[in-house]
Amino acid sequence: MIRSIILLFFLSISISLCRAQSAFSTIDLLRRSDDSYGTGRLIINQNPGIDSMMNRYIIYNKKLNGVEGFRIQIYSSSTRNAREESGKIRALFINKFPDIVSYASFSEPGYYKVRVGDFRTKTEATKFLLRIRREFPDAYFVPDIINFPDQNKK
Repeated sequence: MIRSIILLFFLSISISLCRAQSAFSTIDLLRRSDDSYGTGRLIINQNPGIDSMMNRYIIYNKKLNGVEGFRIQIYSSSTRNAREESGKIRALFINKFPDIVSYASFSEPGYYKVRVGDFRTKTEATKFLLRIRREFPDAYFVPDIINFPDQNKK
């Protein structure tokens, strides 16, 4: 009896905390600001828990300053002149592939890396990897936090 009362107490607290986290609903995400002629009306009937989960996902991604995805690593070294080499490799890449964004980074204990692209999936990056491997044969996929993709770009 006491266990069931305690369980109900904790459940009610957790439900109230979940509802306190919802800053906006899914309907707010899908609402259009312009009510132009010919637009339809969308009614969403869903469990409030979905809004809570979407809000948690959005907050998590804002903290990451990006989303989980993949990049293609074309250079990684910790030699004495790795900094200069990584700059040269990145400049060569930018010259050969100006349409693909590149990122130079440093990670402990002294690795300089050059990673390219912002890909949501490995499938999306495969065609770029095949092109890049012609010039950089040691290129491979790495999981990384990527920048938010531009949804307006086709």
